[in-house]
Parts: sequence; C-alpha cells; structure tokens
Amino acid sequence: MLIKIIEKDDEYYKTEDLINYIKKNKRVDEAGAIFTFEGFVRGKERNKEEDLDVNKLILTTPNKEKTQEELEKIAENVKEKFGIFEIAIIHYIGEFYTGDSLFLVAILGGHRKETLDALQETIERTKFDLDFKKEEISNQGHKTIMSGG
Repeated sequence: MLIKIIEKDDEYYKTEDLINYIKKNKRVDEAGAIFTFEGFVRGKERNKEEDLDVNKLILTTPNKEKTQEELEKIAENVKEKFGIFEIAIIHYIGEFYTGDSLFLVAILGGHRKETLDALQETIERTKFDLDFKKEEISNQGHKTIMSGG
C-alpha cells in the first residue's frame, strides 16, 4: 500500500503515479478494475446558503503521524472488507488555491462493483473519520470547516 499524508510542497503525486504503483501488485493479472478519485479545491461555492468565490484553502491536521496511522487503518479495513488487491492514497495538507489537488485515491480490484464500493468508502471515511480542519478564505471572509464538512 502507498498511504501518505504530505505537506503540499514536500512531494508531488499525480493520479497516474498511483495507477502505476497499484499496477505493480502481484495480483494485477486477476484484476478487472481500477477506480481513481481526485479531490481538488473548488473555486466557487454556489448553494442556498452561500455564494462564495474561494481565494485560498488551508488544510491542516493537529497530529500528522496519528492521522497517517488512521488513514492506513482505513485503507487496511477497506482492503479486507471489499477484497481489493491494492490501494494507494495521497492526502495533502497545507495552503491551496483553486484547482490544486488535495486528495488522491487509486484502487485495484477484481471486479468493478467491489472496487467502486471500496473507493466510495475510502472517500467517505477519510472525509468523516480523520481529524482535518479546512480554513476557507473567500470573498465572504473566513470560514472554518472541521472533519465531515
């Protein structure tokens, strides 16, 4: 598994890098699906409550090592639960601007259903279970969003 919490400018990964990594798994010949996800900074928030132009987003975690360990546990659990062959997750922290990547996931599995289900669970558990804080600076001011937001 490739699982990392990375300060934005310390290392750089693209979705392609994660795909290349998971394809090196010894069970790749049994695989029939790869699903990927890239979460990035949205420049505009348009909904009933707000009409924001996002200038900057600061993403932090109070304990990088603990968050890394918890992300590894999520990956192990998802791998076991869905019987997937390989998983790679990169989650950045730091200061970001519109279009910057925050979160990359690639999953290799035998069939599309369990592989897609594993991807969806990885995304949701990372969003809701890990201790991240987003500070959004926009034309409306400053807003703090805790895990799950």
